[in-house]
Amino acid sequence: MLRGFFKVKFFRFLLVGLMNAAFGYGCFAAFLYLGLHYSAALLLATVLGIAFNFKSTGALVFGSRNNKLILKFVAGYGIVYCANVAGIAGLKLFGLDPYLAGIALILPMALLSFFINNRFVFNYA
Repeated sequence: MLRGFFKVKFFRFLLVGLMNAAFGYGCFAAFLYLGLHYSAALLLATVLGIAFNFKSTGALVFGSRNNKLILKFVAGYGIVYCANVAGIAGLKLFGLDPYLAGIALILPMALLSFFINNRFVFNYA
């Protein structure tokens, strides 16, 4: 039974994640286009995405409307942000431009985000 719940929750996470990723990557690409360094573009996109994603992920994926979890959510996003910046930097060493590196890291960052949110943020939801 728990295994089925996990699969359903993960499926909802993927669907909501598509919406969140489109929003976040759209912001990231727009900030890159405006001339920001990829780390600054990613930081601004992350900050904008936190408010958007907290409500959608909390309510639609984990069934939580507990606003007290925002600090845990922000901390989780801090970890994802650091991993994402490191990933983009690493992929740039292999010749990928930041646009493609950002796309390449969407799925690994989504998996990391799910793990953090499921285990540490919304674990009591």
